[in-house]
Amino acid sequence: MKRFYLVLLILSVLATACKKGKVTPEPTRPVVPVTPNPPVTPDPVLPAAAKDGVVFINNGTSAIVTLYAPYKKTIALIGEFNDWKALPMRNTADGNVWWVQIDNLNPNTEYAYQFLVDESLKVADPYCEKILDESNDIHIDNTTYPSLKAYPKGKTTGIVSVMQANQPAYTWKNTAGFTRPAKNNLVIYELLIRDFTAEHNYASTLQKLDYLVGLGINAIELMPVNEFEGNLSWGYNPSFYFAPDKYYGTKAALQNFIDECHGKGIAVILDMVLNHSFGQSPMVQLYFDQPSGKPLAISPWFNTRSDTHPYNVGYDFNHESTATKIFAKNVMKFWMQEYKIDGFRFDLSKGFTQKVSTDDASFSAYDASRVAIWNDYNNHIKSIDANNFYVILEHFADAAEEKILADAGMMLWNGLNVNMNEATMGWVSNSDFSWAFSARHGFARSENLINFIESHDEERTMYKNLNYGNVTTSYSVKNLTTALKREEMAAAFLFAVPGPKMIWQFEELGYDISINYNGRTGNKPIHWEYFQQSERKALYDTYAKLIGLKKKNAIFNATNASYNLSGDIKYVKLVEGSNTVMVVGNFDVNNKNVSIDFGTSGLWYDVLSGGTITLGTSIYNKMLAAGEYHVYSSAPLNGG
Repeated sequence: MKRFYLVLLILSVLATACKKGKVTPEPTRPVVPVTPNPPVTPDPVLPAAAKDGVVFINNGTSAIVTLYAPYKKTIALIGEFNDWKALPMRNTADGNVWWVQIDNLNPNTEYAYQFLVDESLKVADPYCEKILDESNDIHIDNTTYPSLKAYPKGKTTGIVSVMQANQPAYTWKNTAGFTRPAKNNLVIYELLIRDFTAEHNYASTLQKLDYLVGLGINAIELMPVNEFEGNLSWGYNPSFYFAPDKYYGTKAALQNFIDECHGKGIAVILDMVLNHSFGQSPMVQLYFDQPSGKPLAISPWFNTRSDTHPYNVGYDFNHESTATKIFAKNVMKFWMQEYKIDGFRFDLSKGFTQKVSTDDASFSAYDASRVAIWNDYNNHIKSIDANNFYVILEHFADAAEEKILADAGMMLWNGLNVNMNEATMGWVSNSDFSWAFSARHGFARSENLINFIESHDEERTMYKNLNYGNVTTSYSVKNLTTALKREEMAAAFLFAVPGPKMIWQFEELGYDISINYNGRTGNKPIHWEYFQQSERKALYDTYAKLIGLKKKNAIFNATNASYNLSGDIKYVKLVEGSNTVMVVGNFDVNNKNVSIDFGTSGLWYDVLSGGTITLGTSIYNKMLAAGEYHVYSSAPLNGG
């Protein structure tokens, strides 16, 4: 995960100190002992209509508000419905659940509210769908979030939750007729709303949707959009899991974004962070030890220590806890049903374990408990939506463990950044990216391995090309035009490998600003003018051509694949029926004679150039210039 958030963790602590397989049955809450001599009279009967958070009854004029909070002595509800006076909540007989009913509400009014815990701690509702943040809301403009409710300044402090019976209902237009792309044909575009347009909202992103349609992608993976700490973030510091972050727009704007994507044939995948949470989370605050700066051992959700593995940040969820499993499953179900999304990419899925690891090797080792946790979550998701819903894991664990998860239908991230970037820079000694082939992982199906050259989390390949590329007296990777052509060559190989693919935003334009510009997770310059530059537009056009070929021709998912990717001359060979596709490229910075067996003589189509070659034998002999590449097919291709 991101080192930046280790700093956020320290700051958060200081700030706090200063003020379709077998479906498993839903687990029940763990029974936790009641605090001795509770000063409230338990009410053993929880209303049948109650659920975690708020449920409205009596046509929205009444609400039952519930909080799961074992070990607490008193909890009261405070809010605008009674001028922030403490309304005592009832405690169920087991001591775990607190609830109260409030009446005489206006269903059309937004009410700000909080929980007052043990007469000292004010927290928002973990299940609320909207929060008010006095410090950060002032930086959200009216265009992005029109008529945002004002923070109740002078009435309370801290994050405030909002409830409303008659929320504006979104009318879905396109989702019912939308069919999710087959996994093997997925071309995912990973997108950070903040750095995609200057307006940083869903509406402005929608204005660029035709650009993405032209590129040919059929899925968008949104980096985290649920409420995170601050505004300017990658989103991996989450605090509220049911509320979309207002810095990107309203709930209806997000629903409309998803709906419009579906109308263009594009699936929407959400990046979900359930490995950890941050100090703004009410679930963290409810059981937090100020002197040590750590969650208490009695926390139903979090581990006391957050250094259980080398990549952890924030406060570590205990996914073996029944309370955590219930919460995580509720989060998944909510986004699937309320926003009609098509998949989750689970951040740091390898962290869903209770084993303590001090290094990556032990952290990545086979973990049966982690496998069981993910099989349980995957089955839960299938029980809600078994219609090709995408479950994507950022796992990077033991191959045997990943194989089990893949065989269960989950999809695994597979980054090729280091080796492919060595190839594009012209340093071929560490440029073997054959790990892109699912057979190397032992997977039965290529559809379960998602390959990518760049993601949000790696250095941009064009930045390294231009700064560290190999140079000879007659050829320089540091030259912009040359570096962009080498990016084309890398893309040709990426899309030749069977299975789903992912592109990081603006990769297709040769984005060349370092990931460390303005700090690793800081705002990055937005260069839409790149699309108007001929060399960069040529890269976009090549991506679009390659994506079209992949989606329109079954041979690019062929099970009969061979390759040589270890040297300067690389090739991939795909055979499907009577057709063969050969992708050949010279990743050296010098011209090279090549001799490759294409398997058959005769006419071959040079797919990208539109030309042809004729082989007198099956052997392809040619002098390839530095950076020269070709996609050949023995038969015409659709989209070719």
